[in-house]
Amino acid sequence: MYVTKQGECWDEAAKNVYGSEKYVGFLMQNNLKLLDVTVFSAGMKLNTPDMLKDESDLPVWRRKQ
Repeated sequence: MYVTKQGECWDEAAKNVYGSEKYVGFLMQNNLKLLDVTVFSAGMKLNTPDMLKDESDLPVWRRKQ
């Protein structure tokens, strides 16, 4: 779970939780009831499940064949 800060947007929350804005879609998929929110109020709770390791981020020798 992640608790938002006043004025925070989806991309900022994704960066704070997962380390990059590129995971904003994953964050949104796990918080469908909040999709109508563009800018968060302070204290909103976001569901933040662990992500599966994206193999494209791994070096070639570590990827499954």
